[in-house]
Order: sequence, then C-alpha cells, then structure tokens
Amino acid sequence: MKIIVPMAGRGSRLRPHSLTVPKPLIPVAGQPIVHRLVKDIAKVLKQPIDEIAFVLGDAAWFGDNVVKSLEQLATNLGAKASIYRQDKPLGTGHAIMCAEPSLSGPAVVAYADTLIRAEFDLDAEADSVIWTKKVENPEAYGVVKLNEKEEITKLVEKPERFVSDQAVIGIYYFKDILVLKQKLQEVLDENIMNGGEYQINDGIKRMMAEGRVFKTGTVDEWMDCGNKNVTLDTNTKMLHFLKADGEEQLISDSVVMENSKIIEPCFIGNNVILRNTTLGPNVSIGKDCLVEGSTVKNSLIQNQTQIKNANLDHAMIGSHVKYDGKFKAISIGDYSVLE
Repeated sequence: MKIIVPMAGRGSRLRPHSLTVPKPLIPVAGQPIVHRLVKDIAKVLKQPIDEIAFVLGDAAWFGDNVVKSLEQLATNLGAKASIYRQDKPLGTGHAIMCAEPSLSGPAVVAYADTLIRAEFDLDAEADSVIWTKKVENPEAYGVVKLNEKEEITKLVEKPERFVSDQAVIGIYYFKDILVLKQKLQEVLDENIMNGGEYQINDGIKRMMAEGRVFKTGTVDEWMDCGNKNVTLDTNTKMLHFLKADGEEQLISDSVVMENSKIIEPCFIGNNVILRNTTLGPNVSIGKDCLVEGSTVKNSLIQNQTQIKNANLDHAMIGSHVKYDGKFKAISIGDYSVLE
C-alpha cells in the first residue's frame, strides 16, 4: 500500500503561522499535522505501508529540514519516502500527477490539511473508496450521491438542493491508482480546468463513467486545520482523543513546575518551565518554553517561546515569541515580540 500526500500549498488562511512554517508542518497536540494524518491513515488501513510519496512546493519553502522530517516519518512506519515537487499551484489533480512515478498499485491519496479519527475496513469489492463525514449543512461542501447499492454515482459541489449529507473530506483509496493516473493524464492532455486548475474530481468522474465501483468510508471525526479558530478546536479534540487512547505521553518528564498547576488534557513538550502559572485545559505547548505569572487555556503555543503576565484563552502563538501583556484572544506568528 502507498500513501500519496499532496502538500505544496502555502496555507494562506493560517497566516501568520504559515508564513515561516509550511502549514502541514505546524504542530497540533505535539506533532505536525501531516505526521498525525499519515499515522492515523496507516492505523485505519491495517496493512503495511510500502511507500509514502510527498508532493511539496518549491525547495526554498519546503527545504531540507522538511524533507528530513518527512523521510523520518516514512521510516518510522517502515516505508520508503519519495519526494516530489509541485512548482506551480495548478490544482489537486496536477499535484497528484507530480508524483507520477509512484502512481501504481493500491494507494491512498490524502490532502495534508485535515485530521481524522476513523475505524472501518476497506471494501474489497470497490475500485475506490472516498472518505466522507456526515454534516449538518451539506450545501457548504462537496458531497457524494449514492444509489440503492450505497455506491457513489456522482460528486456534487455545494449542492443547492439536497443530494446527501456525506461530505468529501479529501482522502481517497484506489485499488489501483494507475487507473486514476491514466484519467488525470487525459484531463491534462485535454486541458480540462476548473477555476484555472486541474482537479482530481475530473479524473474520478471519468473512472465512474467507465463503471468503476466507488464506495464511501465514513470517518467518525473530521478535523480541519484551515485557520486559527478551527486549528484550536482541532487541537482541543486531539488532546481529548489522545488522553483517552493513552498511547502517547502528553506531558514531558522534563517539565519544571514552580507554584504552578496543570489542568489536563494538555500537551507539554521538553524543558518547559512553568512559574506561578495555571496551564490548561486544552493547551499544547512546545519544547523550551517559559510561562510565568500566567493563566493559559484552550491555546496552542509552539517552541522556544516566553509568555509572562498573560491571561490567554483561545490563543495561537508561534515559535521564538516573547509576549508580556494583558491581551487575550490573540494570534501571533513566529519571532514576534510584545513586551
């Protein structure tokens, strides 16, 4: 089994946090988004992963450190890492085709801006599985249309009339991704574009027209990381899931506490110092941070940051920040100083 991860986008909706770090590499609940996504998919698949193909943007933005972290992620899962580049933002279909040498055999395509919780078996009779989530407002999403056999017959983008309440979340399984590759090549050759981009849906629609069987795989939780507010909500949900699972150590043994209190669930990285502080619930804080004279809850703080005299709730703060003040619902990028 292969996993194909297109992740070349800039993540403009998550600025300023994505100005210095590619959005898929921003930690949520202690691990980069793309790391959690790939690990969760591997867990759902319940079979060995042979290769993980990452489609990155230009090397100036997705540099050597990014490549090394992704190679290590693949190695930890017993897989080979393949690195490809999408130099121009020409859409989801084009991004997949950038990984053309890896497009054969069974594979999952997963876009690296979402996290999931799921437990199901892949349908052995299906040529493809499109992962979906039941939503209350399907008119705001791309949804699938199903027939009486529960097979997908159509993809409908933001339907004005009710089609179904199963929204497409951006994760797909193909029994042989070579078929998708062939159809996407046709799309590129015929220059079929929507919104100025080549889309995966145009390849999928051609597969459906040939009678390929598409089924749904419904996830229990679909968590977005598109902007500050939803990323914080995702951080909170992940902390509760991880605490319930009990599989990860969320609070480092190296945390130093001086007249401080932790209200779980929290993730606290290595060498964090808490002085006269109440931290939590629902806080993730990276390594080598200092929090002093503060109350912090429902927040996400990255690495090597200093927080003093603060009362923070629903705050997102980057790395190498110095913050001393009385602001509350803030969003501060890397290397900022507020004193």
